Amino acid sequence: MSQKEFSVYMSGVGGQGLVLLSNIMGAACAASGIRALTGEQHGLSQRSGSINVHMRIGEGMASPLIPIGGADAQLALEALEALRYVEYLKPGGVVMMNSRIQHPVVETAAHVKDKTAKYMSAEVVKERMSQVTDKIALIDALSIANQAGNPLTENMVMLGAISTLEAFPVPEEALKQSVRDHVPPKAVDVNLKAFDMGRKVAYDLLCNIVKCRQ
Repeated sequence: MSQKEFSVYMSGVGGQGLVLLSNIMGAACAASGIRALTGEQHGLSQRSGSINVHMRIGEGMASPLIPIGGADAQLALEALEALRYVEYLKPGGVVMMNSRIQHPVVETAAHVKDKTAKYMSAEVVKERMSQVTDKIALIDALSIANQAGNPLTENMVMLGAISTLEAFPVPEEALKQSVRDHVPPKAVDVNLKAFDMGRKVAYDLLCNIVKCRQ
């Protein structure tokens, strides 16, 4: 049986667990016999710098790098990072975007010089992203992670969200098993709870306009 092809561009900032998220997804693909290629840039992770991961799933993928306009979905652990890399998204692609913003130093410096300057909000980011697609879920992943029991599980909230998409070819149970395999034993339950809560919020926010798994 031929595999569905699916490309997801993931982004965030250092300390949000994006590399762990991509490792979990990649291992779930391997365990399911699904071919996946990844390309990571995370040299700035220790400085809260920008991190991005290309993941391409399917037999026909020749390169791990997603071409401009080639991503079926964009998963952003930080809202400004979604906008930074929006050119990778296909017109009409799906965006799952954390509402949390970590303002870069240059923006803070401008605000110090001019007290009337406005920080960019997640709502403004969403408005700009809507020029490319109307399939956007703005998810308060930090709040959901806190409800799950650990603020460090934002990445699992977002993993749960993308797992709802019908076009995403990685089985839910394979993802959950990969979570069990990659996080410390004492953290498994809270990470799986965050995953399930992320699925629920995606159904509430996105699945009325995008085909989702039943």
